[in-house]
Amino acid sequence: MLILLPPSEKKAETTKPTPAIAVYQGVLYQALGWPTLSAAARARGEASVRIISAKYGAIAPSARIENYKAKIDNKALAAQVEEQLRLLARGLIVDCRSSTYKTVWRAPADITVEVRISTVVDGVRTVVTHMSKKTRGEITRWLLQSRAAAKSPEDLYAIVSEKYPCALTPSDGVSPWVLEVIAV
Repeated sequence: MLILLPPSEKKAETTKPTPAIAVYQGVLYQALGWPTLSAAARARGEASVRIISAKYGAIAPSARIENYKAKIDNKALAAQVEEQLRLLARGLIVDCRSSTYKTVWRAPADITVEVRISTVVDGVRTVVTHMSKKTRGEITRWLLQSRAAAKSPEDLYAIVSEKYPCALTPSDGVSPWVLEVIAV
């Protein structure tokens, strides 16, 4: 399983290269709570999580980076990210990236599940932004802590549905699978 995360605008001040997972400090990363994961969950995360960075491309949590401010240049970054993800993109891909970072690399539709977050207000389903980052962080944490490894979209649905109400929509061959999660 490959879990794709966006970076965070909120970053720790660094004076030397620091593991990416400690640099990014936004809502998603706070909800992920990397330092409080078990050693086994962090090892799973190191193997399966890749953060798509505007400066560094697709990086593992332990990749040492410096605090930076960079606007994403999708065209310039595309080849680098493709190279970095080529060998990892063989099994299930859980895409938790924001729309801006999805344009850097198009994951294969048949093995990719895009995680979309919504909420229900007065009986109407509504897309949320701040809560989506938090919920994506919580889902990533849940997947890394799970005893079961998601190998298919249906496996992913089974694991996530233990914690959140959700619905799985199959890929049409062009667009990826979609796991719509209701933030609670």
